[in-house]
Amino acid sequence: MTEKEIDARGLACPAPVLMAKKAVEESGGCVIYVDNAAARENVSRLARALGCAATVEETDRGTRISITRKNDEELSGVTSPETGPVVVVVSADTMGRGSEDLGKVLVRSFFHTMNEGLPRPDAVIFYNTGARLATEGSEVLEDIRAMERKGTEILVCGTCLDFLKIKDKLAVGTVSNMYTIAETLFAAGRLIRI
Repeated sequence: MTEKEIDARGLACPAPVLMAKKAVEESGGCVIYVDNAAARENVSRLARALGCAATVEETDRGTRISITRKNDEELSGVTSPETGPVVVVVSADTMGRGSEDLGKVLVRSFFHTMNEGLPRPDAVIFYNTGARLATEGSEVLEDIRAMERKGTEILVCGTCLDFLKIKDKLAVGTVSNMYTIAETLFAAGRLIRI
């Protein structure tokens, strides 16, 4: 088998990680070149998480990471001792506390990463100002739509849409109520809050 070679130099995370994950899933391994410490660490961590061996060396082209699969385990899907669906809860249109501008960058990166490189959650619940992310003009709208097309249930709090006066701008998902939201939360095997 010929290893796929990827040039991820100049790319910020999560792009190198997503590229490496896709290559490993398709062919069982790859060689990826990166040019910064964050990408080197993140790609190496991905290899370990996927049950792969990773060899890191510095070359004149940048950091060369060779990833090879150690076993034939299925790489997609959530592996967890919990039973029940994986539910992501989004309570704000930014991620983290502090800089609002940075929070918007982080939430875009999170949704893109979740859509492109992570196991698909069973449901995503948007409430409070997080409901804005499912409306017209949202910078993550296409990633949310893609997740819905792949089978993720998108629930958006109707009370929140009404309170924020954006119900008429809903562009993806189902207008939900607190009973359905609570029922989904209580049935979750794994709950991820951002």
